[in-house]
Amino acid sequence: MFDMQLPWWELAVRAAIVYLVLLAMVRLTGKRTVGQFTPFDLIVVMLLSEGVSGALHGGDESVPAGLIVAATLVLLDVLIAFATSRSRKIDAALQGNPVLVGRDGVIYDEVLKRQRVPRSDLEKALRGADCQLEDMHMAILEADGNINIMKKQP
Repeated sequence: MFDMQLPWWELAVRAAIVYLVLLAMVRLTGKRTVGQFTPFDLIVVMLLSEGVSGALHGGDESVPAGLIVAATLVLLDVLIAFATSRSRKIDAALQGNPVLVGRDGVIYDEVLKRQRVPRSDLEKALRGADCQLEDMHMAILEADGNINIMKKQP
């Protein structure tokens, strides 16, 4: 239970590599994946977790190995949060920037396609904001995947 099969540093390196690769993969999938999980997205996340578990612990099922992997993942998360809070460039690179997806009652379908966001998500955001399309001043896809609607001023 407490006898480790791998050196501690190998567990930390494994965890760091898996964390950084998964971070890059999630970042490449776009804003919608992060902000708005569909049932399919949830299944992918669950399968990713199962798929990388062996790479994280390398067959070492000991308690210390699990704690080293967990501590490495938490430390990386804290370091990235620290870096993104201190640098706009790092924040934009890791989390993205807001994107204008509509203005003055016009929806930018090409932008939605490029961001891999269905038009129905924007229409849902309009309904949630109690805003008719012709009353929309701006629609913004935020870095977290949410769509904010700004109404025209009366």
